[in-house]
Amino acid sequence: MEKGKAAMPVVDMLNDFVTGALKCDRGLAIVPAVKRLLDGARGKGVPVIFCNDAHIKGVDHELKLWGDHAIAGTKGAEVIPQLGLCERDYVVPKRRYSGFFHTDLDLLLKELGVESVVMTGLHTHMCVRHTSADAYCLGYEVVVASDATDAFTQEDYEGGIAYLKSVYGASVFTVDELLAKF
Repeated sequence: MEKGKAAMPVVDMLNDFVTGALKCDRGLAIVPAVKRLLDGARGKGVPVIFCNDAHIKGVDHELKLWGDHAIAGTKGAEVIPQLGLCERDYVVPKRRYSGFFHTDLDLLLKELGVESVVMTGLHTHMCVRHTSADAYCLGYEVVVASDATDAFTQEDYEGGIAYLKSVYGASVFTVDELLAKF
């Protein structure tokens, strides 16, 4: 992870995933670590990019599987207030698991000169995994903040991390280790 060439995608740290329709208690538990990492990244000029579900009610394919959640324009689709969305942060709405699928995330990263993505947020076996897959396929180095990501269960979390490491060669660091690298 080269200094000045990293960005921090924050995947689905939204009201509906942390306290709402698809509440994940483990998601609430990582909020302090995510906040500390984001504050440190912002302080070093590392771009923070919120990749947020913003579904179209009655249309999006994902809603058939998971029910209504993170409907665009609702409180449930907003970044949790604890993370303090800043005016210099970027927000990329998404309608599928991956932050890249039919969004402008790749274009934004290229325009910012990014080579490495530091993955944070929910869920290591779903949205973080699919966003990481596309990042890898597009040529980005994938880095995972181990204590600033999680999933519904410990098994889902560990399986997601193991998959990211074995299939995409992801480097996994704690928030403290990442803050020392910025």
